[in-house]
This record gives sequence, structure tokens and C-alpha cells, in this order.
Amino acid sequence: MNDTTIQIPEGLAIAPRVSVSGAAVAVESADDFERALGVAQAEWEAAHPEPTPEERAELEAYLAAEADATYGGTAQSDYQIGADAMEAARSLSVAFEHGTGDETAAYLRYAAGRRVVVNAAQGEAVQAQVVVQAVPGAISVAAIDVVAERDAAVQLSIVVDGPAGDAALQDASVSADGFAGTTVRVFAGAGARVNIVRTQTLAQGFTDVDDAGLFAHDRAHIAVRQTVLGASGTFTGLAGDLRGESSQIDVDTRYLGHGSQEHDFNYVLRHHGPKTCCNLNANGVLAGKSRKTLRGTIDLIRGCKGAEGAESETVLLVDDGVRNKTVPVILCNEDDVAGNHGATIGHIRDEQLFYLSSRGLSREAAERMFVGAIMEQAAIDAPDEAARAGVLRLGESVAPGFAELFEDN
Repeated sequence: MNDTTIQIPEGLAIAPRVSVSGAAVAVESADDFERALGVAQAEWEAAHPEPTPEERAELEAYLAAEADATYGGTAQSDYQIGADAMEAARSLSVAFEHGTGDETAAYLRYAAGRRVVVNAAQGEAVQAQVVVQAVPGAISVAAIDVVAERDAAVQLSIVVDGPAGDAALQDASVSADGFAGTTVRVFAGAGARVNIVRTQTLAQGFTDVDDAGLFAHDRAHIAVRQTVLGASGTFTGLAGDLRGESSQIDVDTRYLGHGSQEHDFNYVLRHHGPKTCCNLNANGVLAGKSRKTLRGTIDLIRGCKGAEGAESETVLLVDDGVRNKTVPVILCNEDDVAGNHGATIGHIRDEQLFYLSSRGLSREAAERMFVGAIMEQAAIDAPDEAARAGVLRLGESVAPGFAELFEDN
């Protein structure tokens, strides 16, 4: 259901161009994330002891009765069988997922070479910025671990930009193909706050892969905002483990599709702990012949009583040539929970275009207006100057005159 194929252009050299600033340390090998997850494993096992022999015997008797039932027992899908096996393993590391899958995440870590670690000690507040510069004819990737200990706070800005690609496009002898991306692992300890803003402003010809895996302990809050504006093809995957009681994960996605861009989004948020909460919101505009697929899965697992999950999307379709797919999924294996989803899809009607044309705006000008509005909002909300500069550069290439108009306003 959540599978897609990511194609990497052939002949690309691995040449990561990554700059780091703030309270972060780039190292060849680091086990901060594994250490933190190991501590959480011990705490979780203490709070959730294994079933006693009597309880295990009772469960086995129930399952045996199910197998011998005249109706053939309870039917289970492959997904349910896999989910039960994962829960039976009682391992946080086994349950931890990457949004783009383990294979893709492993390749991104390999291509990155080194790992950037943002580590906030107990009660500490840190800020960091990671900038990934795309390189024409090459693969430029960053692997990032965020570890926020108990009651810590982390503010991380990730910028994936490709101004070098624009210059290279002027030279026909230089391949415009390129690959950029990030793979991020987040551990939020009890009461920790992690805020991540990722801004992607790659030039045409590039492929972007955004992979993330999140773990939230008791009362932890992780907020992720993704702004997806550039590249020819983008693949965004995020998986979250709401393990701790009253933990929360919020994901805010803003995207723009123009030309022949293709966007693919995949989100999986699993509620393990009681009273957990997740919110998945997406807003975007599709113009030209762009295509977008968004799959959002909220999994309410046995034991998450009092949990609430919600997903919503608003998308504006500017042209008839666009293709939009929105696939919300809510899985439930617990009572006393709430799961909500909704999607609003709007079209630019002929009478609206007629009104704009009567005011001197052609269809092309109207399209640039909608695209410019998304770019302008992205520039206003940019977390830092590096992100804002990337938005202005890309906006100028997509809608000439955008940068000057924005600066004037």
C-alpha cells in the first residue's frame, strides 16, 4: 500500500556537500541515538513486564480455541500478522521505522558518509542548522541524528538547496541530473521538545529524498514542518513511534507542484502509548502537469487508550493537467480512541479565470500568481536566511520578478 520506487540517475558520484552550524557535532561514528533508545528500552520493559506463565497460558488457550472455531478463526491480513510479530518482539529498535523504508535509509546513510549529531542534554535548549547543497551530476546527502534528553529542547533547521544546479543548467555540457536528500532519526526523551523545519528549494533536474524516523517518550512533543517547493521528483517519508504516554507528534507539510514535477509523500504514525496525539496537516497547490500522491496512515495499536489521531489535506488544483491522489488510512485495534481524516480539493473554475482575464490576467499569469503566493508564504515563514535565500532564488526561476516583488513588499 505504501510502496513506491525511487530511481537514482545512473553515473552519479557520491559527493556530499553539507555544512553545519550551531550546537551540533559532525562525527564519523556516533551511537548517541542507539544509547538513548537502549535506555528507553529498559524503562519500557520495567513499565511493561512480560506476561506471567499463567497469562501466557491463558492467551495460548484463547488462540487455540480461535484456531479450532467453526468459522475458521479470526482472519488476519499480512499487515496484522507483521504488526503482531513486531509487538511480540518487545523491542523498540525493531519497532523503529524509517518513513522511506530501511533499505532507502541505509543507502542515504552510506552516501552521507558521516553523521551529524544534534544532542541536547537534560533540560538544555539547543539550536542547529544543517545545509545540504545539491551538486549537478552528484549525490549530496546528510545523515542526521537528533537526541533530546529529558525536558530538553531542540530547534533544527534543515535546508536542501541547489543554486549550483541553476548555474550548471546554463552549460549544456553539464548534466542537470543530481540527487540530494536527508535521513533523520529523532529521539525525544520524556518531556522533551523537538522542532524541525525542512525547506527544500532544489532546481529542476534534481531528485530529493526526505527520510525521517521519530521516537517520542512520555510527554514528548515532536513538531516537523516540511516545505517542498523544488526538484523534478521528490520522495518524502516519515514514520513516528508515539511510545510514551501523552506524547505528541505534529507534521505540517506545505508543497508546490509546477511544470512536470512529481511529489510522493508517505506518513505512518503509530500510537503505542495511552493518551497519545498526532496531527498530520498538508496544504499545497498543483499547477501545470504536476503530480502528487500523499499516503497518510494513523495506526491506533492495542494499549493506546485515550489516543487521538487526525489527518487533513487541502489542495488547490490550478490546471486540468494535474494529477492528485490523497490516500488517508486509519487502522484501529483499540477502543476509547479517536481517528479523524478529511481532504478538501479545490479547482480554479472557468468563471474565476474569466474574471481574472477581464482584469488583464492571462491563464499563465494567473498560474504564476498562485505559484507566487505559495513562494511568498514560504519566504515569510522561512526559519533563517539560508532557507529564505533558497526560496527567493527558486521563486525567481519559476516566476520571474518574484524576488523583486517580495523585497518591495
